[in-house]
Amino acid sequence: MFIKTRTNVYRTTYHLVWVTKYRKPIFIDEASRQAMKSILREIAERNDITIFEMEVVADHIHMVVSFPPHNSISSVMKALKGPSAREWFKQFPATKELLWGGALWSGSYFASTVGDVSQAIVLEYVQNQLTDYNSGRPRRDSSPG
Repeated sequence: MFIKTRTNVYRTTYHLVWVTKYRKPIFIDEASRQAMKSILREIAERNDITIFEMEVVADHIHMVVSFPPHNSISSVMKALKGPSAREWFKQFPATKELLWGGALWSGSYFASTVGDVSQAIVLEYVQNQLTDYNSGRPRRDSSPG
């Protein structure tokens, strides 16, 4: 999908993942997951970030997004993580007590470009996080050695 602006047309798609501080399971029910999705949608809209797919798992976030090429990945991550934590703590102040030091997110993140051929696979992967992928954590291999 091409995105058109007054000055350019682009198709840059990224798979972004970030985790809660200490991988604490914060988004443990549907209401909390929906609240975080709503927060992230509002932030994305304010920052010209197009969300193709998003899943909030107990201890991390997956997003498939596009944003104008003049924005860096680090600036987009800063725009998503900082404001989402502030808004989350406004809505759910008791959550701070679960996190040492009061930070919602770990300082790191994962970002990968998504090509035309593999985008469908990444979208399906994100859509099925809660049902097919053990809440986003790798399944343990029970085979010997």
